Amino acid sequence: MTSKKTNISVLVLVLSLFFMAPTMEAQQESQYTQYMYNTISINPAYAGSRESLSMLGVYRSQWVGLDGAPETLNFSAHSPIGIKGVGVGLGFTSDKIGPTSEDILSLDFSYTINLANNLKLALGVKGGISMWNLDPTKLNIQNQNDITLNQKDYSSPIIGSGLYLYSEKWYVGLSTPNFLETKHYDDIQASTFTEKAHLYLIGGYIFEMNPRLKLKPAFLVKSVTGSPLALDLSLNALINNGLTLGLSYRLDAAVSALAGFQLTDTIMIGYTYDYDTTELGNYNDGSHEILLRFELGTRRRGIVNPRFF
Repeated sequence: MTSKKTNISVLVLVLSLFFMAPTMEAQQESQYTQYMYNTISINPAYAGSRESLSMLGVYRSQWVGLDGAPETLNFSAHSPIGIKGVGVGLGFTSDKIGPTSEDILSLDFSYTINLANNLKLALGVKGGISMWNLDPTKLNIQNQNDITLNQKDYSSPIIGSGLYLYSEKWYVGLSTPNFLETKHYDDIQASTFTEKAHLYLIGGYIFEMNPRLKLKPAFLVKSVTGSPLALDLSLNALINNGLTLGLSYRLDAAVSALAGFQLTDTIMIGYTYDYDTTELGNYNDGSHEILLRFELGTRRRGIVNPRFF
């Protein structure tokens, strides 16, 4: 009886936080082509779902050759903590675009409920801080005495939540990493910018074609009011539980090639190349993304996780 009451209390808390999210606008958050391996960055409910200590590092260089192009470094670690159903995570993201940079430090908490055999529902919350900086020395300023272009530093809290439903063969998640709408302005309000909340829907499925080949289609939908719906579609093939090859398409934005190598039972490395299909593609050499995952205490000792998500 106590366990059931605890489950219901946690469910009510997370759902309350989730549906408090305000109206969403302008796409601002970091994007990843290897989103199927980096779910923790957008959904706190993913924390601990791999039933191991999972550490992930991602470096993304976007629109190579274009001055001031986005550059992102992301690190995360998450794990169960020995209390049934509870997982925790830690994340850090450094995002640079032109003269601006943003560092995000976050903590994740998840609680997983067993719904049926091999079917689980995880509920998660995220909390943290965002630190934003404008460096005017990286601008070509004509009027050096312009007071609106001084060094600017802002910080704001982060509160997010998510749901993650999964089994050994498929998963679907709905989340918002930060539903606080934060406005920043200087003392004379000469310049302002607003950080908007984003809503993410992610999903994937495993098709076991034969003992040596598994196919995984996956998708990621990103929504924010005032900006077109963003959609990523991908298809990866896991060959001999060691080599992953795939293709991805970002709606009206890019096509990508993916490759991953399971070097050992605990170490995986991944790489993607994005070719920009927009007019901006005429002015850059594409985008590169490198991923490294290290795990301790795999959920099936000696066997690569068959979900590979």
